[in-house]
Amino acid sequence: MNPKAHDAHSSSSPESGPATPSDEWTREELEGVRRRDPQALERFFERTFDSIYGLSFRLLSDRTAAEDATQEVFLKVHRAAHRIDPQRDPTPWILTITTNVCRDLFRSSGHKMSKASVSIDEEPELGASLVRETSTPEAELLQKEQQSQVQAAIGRLPEALREVIVLHDYQGLGHQEIAEIVKVSYGAVRKRYSRALSALGEILEEIADE
Repeated sequence: MNPKAHDAHSSSSPESGPATPSDEWTREELEGVRRRDPQALERFFERTFDSIYGLSFRLLSDRTAAEDATQEVFLKVHRAAHRIDPQRDPTPWILTITTNVCRDLFRSSGHKMSKASVSIDEEPELGASLVRETSTPEAELLQKEQQSQVQAAIGRLPEALREVIVLHDYQGLGHQEIAEIVKVSYGAVRKRYSRALSALGEILEEIADE
């Protein structure tokens, strides 16, 4: 399957809430992926596409770059399929590959932070809140605008801060899970997350004034 040909908005969009691979994987399905069975791989890609593309978009803030990242992730999954443990949930493995691919793509493309410059080592201030969800129809337009502003602000964060905020608030991962994915300590993830929230608040104020 060519990931770029997949309709990225058929079941979810990067602007929507957390997107994660299906909760249940059977041993037979993962055995098929490990053997690189074409049908098993096709089903695997279909079930993980939204999560991979959504995470890539959040980390890169660019649809074309997210498509490129998604395609690269699938290539890496195919090459490393023999390493899958049929008895374990492959989700952490998938998210780790995606995060690393986006990190490499971001660095190789020469992306630079715009306007906001935040040190990941600074002590966190009082955290700012992300967009609060609302079920009132009257607030939908405002909520969409806020979501767009939050994504723009996330795109201005340093790579290390952007990763933890996206993995925590959009992928629903805990700090320990994030630590295992980005290869840092639990304490470092907590510090980065607190700093990311504070930085987002500052950047959102800048965006509101533009």
